[in-house]
Amino acid sequence: MSDASATSAVYGAPPPALADIPAGALQLSPLSPGSTAQEALADASLDEIIMLAPPGTVERRYAIAQALRALKPDGQLLVMAPKDRGGTRLAGDLTLLGAAFGETAKRHHRICQVTRPADLAAVETTVADGAPRLDPDLGLWTQPGVFSWDRIDLGTALLIEGLPPLSGKGADLGCGLGLLAHKVLASRDVTDLALVDIDRRAIDAVRRNVDDPRVTVHWADLRGLEPALTDLNFVVMNPPFHDAGAEDRALGAVFIRRAAGMLKKGGVCWLVANRHLPYEKTLAEHFSHVTPRGEGGGYKVYEARK
Repeated sequence: MSDASATSAVYGAPPPALADIPAGALQLSPLSPGSTAQEALADASLDEIIMLAPPGTVERRYAIAQALRALKPDGQLLVMAPKDRGGTRLAGDLTLLGAAFGETAKRHHRICQVTRPADLAAVETTVADGAPRLDPDLGLWTQPGVFSWDRIDLGTALLIEGLPPLSGKGADLGCGLGLLAHKVLASRDVTDLALVDIDRRAIDAVRRNVDDPRVTVHWADLRGLEPALTDLNFVVMNPPFHDAGAEDRALGAVFIRRAAGMLKKGGVCWLVANRHLPYEKTLAEHFSHVTPRGEGGGYKVYEARK
């Protein structure tokens, strides 16, 4: 929810060496659980926004356009990105949006100081291009920036193909749009399913995509302590291995440890991962039996029993 008294906001985690974040600034990143949605900001309501822009083109332009919409006419946007993750495209993005800006480079980032354009026609078009939509091919609500937002991820498809009917209480960690959830909930023996994701856009989408009284939804970062799920019969997951556009293999290990902590003795975790990711050691440390259950398209599926 937006704080009407706030005058500044930050999107993501801009490097401290490149920007001073005002005290009390609203966090706007959808990847920060509890943050304020950009869409909830009133038009022309903020004096200052500092943004570490996301790497995806449509997602980045949408975030910048929403920031420009929310700025007061004399407000300022400071937007930056690493040169190899969207920084070299910032000037083109801002030109497309009709915004005047000055550009500098520092610490491998491109940094732009931006003024809100008087004519917001291009801003409004870009906001519409990046907004949530019902994808006719997927048959699901989605939004650019969500993992595999416009296609079925090959790893998820492989896990769905090999997943047996499950029963009891379980969780889908990194639930995304809800593809795995539909497969799991097809079993009438499943009594409860917790859907967990760090991305607010995925959480908003899965609430629309999965309409089942057995489901609870949690907007949470599994690197923290939430959600406090215990005594589960099963966990299913396709763990992420990127953070802010950069590969981070430790994320998958976090998911494996959290899954093991949520399961009761004898509970099972079904996991799909890219073939090159070395999760076997972590699985062996936290589960008594680990069995390969499938491979294809550069992915591997494991059944791990606690």
